[in-house]
Amino acid sequence: MNTLLHVANLKKYFSTKSGRLHAVDDISFTLERGKTLGIVGESGCGKSTLGRVVLHLMPATSGTLVFENEDISAPTPQRLHELRKNMQMIFQDSFASLNPRQCVSEIIGEPLQIYKVCANKHEYRARIREIMDTVGLAERLSNAYPHELDGGRRQRIGIGRALALNPKFIVCDEPVSALDVSIQAQILNLMQDLQRDRDLTYLFITHDLSVVRHISNTILVMYLGVAAEKTTTEELFIHQYHPYTKALLSAIPRANLQYKQERILLRGELTSPIEPPPMCRFAPRCNYAKEKCFNSQPPLEDVSPGHAVACHFAREINGL
Repeated sequence: MNTLLHVANLKKYFSTKSGRLHAVDDISFTLERGKTLGIVGESGCGKSTLGRVVLHLMPATSGTLVFENEDISAPTPQRLHELRKNMQMIFQDSFASLNPRQCVSEIIGEPLQIYKVCANKHEYRARIREIMDTVGLAERLSNAYPHELDGGRRQRIGIGRALALNPKFIVCDEPVSALDVSIQAQILNLMQDLQRDRDLTYLFITHDLSVVRHISNTILVMYLGVAAEKTTTEELFIHQYHPYTKALLSAIPRANLQYKQERILLRGELTSPIEPPPMCRFAPRCNYAKEKCFNSQPPLEDVSPGHAVACHFAREINGL
């Protein structure tokens, strides 16, 4: 296995007046080079926080991060500066993440200037033109500003900026959620082409299971900061063993009008992420919850080869 990133027992807590908010709680995964791991779940489940902690945009409370066999859990400022070349991020809000005072060429060229990767102005301009061509931006847009462009082009700028230093790993934080469906397909196809051509590795964060099915090799389902289910994309869309995953997939719209869709409605109150008790956090909304679910937190363990679920009664529910 050619492992690029290994995350073990990662935690991120925020201090509040009521106690510590468990945004990311004991998440572990391994990501192979050239592959995509999809992180899915409802808004507020900790997906974006996880991506930011992995990139050290936020400090972790505890846990281990290993990148290319190097422990980067607590890098020095100088080492973190070097790591930025190989670890980049595409942000969800393409407008807010771009400097409105900079034109397209300045935004894409800023990383090149910071890391001084070009020997002269001619090489600098040629590199910017190459990146713009790679992400599908016409050269005539070099002097355009973000507010003059549509969402699809702005997101292409963000992708171009992330590619400027030829990184190995990119965290994609819901990069297509704010775009029209037709533009979503263009951006996803672009990202897949770039992954194939440059051997890129993605951590793809989204709440849209249709999108994650299209681009991911493996999927990690999160619920209130913890892992609920983890397996390959193909396996997840055939067998869902966690009640929460079943509910998520039942909510995917179907294009076939003759298809009778059976939605699984989730009722009950959300567990508070502030100092949560040692219990299954999904239990108050689960149709299968029993006393044990409210007294102990289920571990994430395999119920079939390569398919891990955090549910005390996954085998019983699914007849395994």
